[in-house]
Amino acid sequence: MTDNESPGSRDAPEFRPRRETPIGTIVVIGLVVLAAAFFGWRWYQQQQQKAPEPTPVAAAPDDRPATPPAAAEPTGPQNPVDALAPPDAALPALAESDSRVMKALSELIGGKNASAYLRSDGIVRRFVATVDNLAREQAPASAWPVQPTGQRFITEGPQGGTQTIAANNAARYNGVVLMAETVDPAKAATVYAKLYPLFQEAYEELGFPGRYFNDRLIAVIDNLLQAPEPSGPVQVRLVEVKGDVPSQRPWVRYEYVDPKLESMSSGQKIMVRMGPENERKVKASLRGFRQQIATGELAKKKQP
Repeated sequence: MTDNESPGSRDAPEFRPRRETPIGTIVVIGLVVLAAAFFGWRWYQQQQQKAPEPTPVAAAPDDRPATPPAAAEPTGPQNPVDALAPPDAALPALAESDSRVMKALSELIGGKNASAYLRSDGIVRRFVATVDNLAREQAPASAWPVQPTGQRFITEGPQGGTQTIAANNAARYNGVVLMAETVDPAKAATVYAKLYPLFQEAYEELGFPGRYFNDRLIAVIDNLLQAPEPSGPVQVRLVEVKGDVPSQRPWVRYEYVDPKLESMSSGQKIMVRMGPENERKVKASLRGFRQQIATGELAKKKQP
């Protein structure tokens, strides 16, 4: 559970997505095999039901049963943002959009909050890269659109062994959680929709041409909402890294003792790390925003 929230490297942030774990590849291969077996079995049943005991006929070499058609891939956005609000007519170029986006965010959350919690350089690219990374194994703090928490990660217990996340560690997140609670989801969704072409461009630039960022955002929110809410102290341990130069921030190398917690996505790890009360508050804010931007689901509910 690398605590990436402390200030990290001064190098330029890397916005490209981290490589998925090998488990993802195995799951995909398994799904393909299962799908092939399922369609083959269904075809066999259909052939058996056509006619009882037909007279065998020699088949020509090319007279083979047709392969069942694969399920059609979704085309276009599943949750169109233009259903929320039309985009601003005169948006700046992505590389020159920082001042325009920060102005909109300052009006939404307040100028003081924007200055205290947000990174204004490359704000759109940071937001898009971090959203995509939160459902992956790592979400490096160097790419975050928000400022890392100033205090260090706090644990309790003997040094060098298993420890627990201190109860007062959650206080590090109180400010940003309070800010999230004060944001009106409908207003946030409208601002997002007006600026959306910038987010879509940054997402395609990240390496996903033809994909739709709002659909990815909803999928990541769903991933965060699935984060567990441990009822008791959460055990962690410090990973030892040997080297000639001692680490100035050894607390960034903590990981969860529970394998299930350690295997979570980077975003889910952050959710658990901020404490159960803050986690529930953030989930409530995420649900409110998701309800606004999941336009595809809203359209289905309106159908008779």
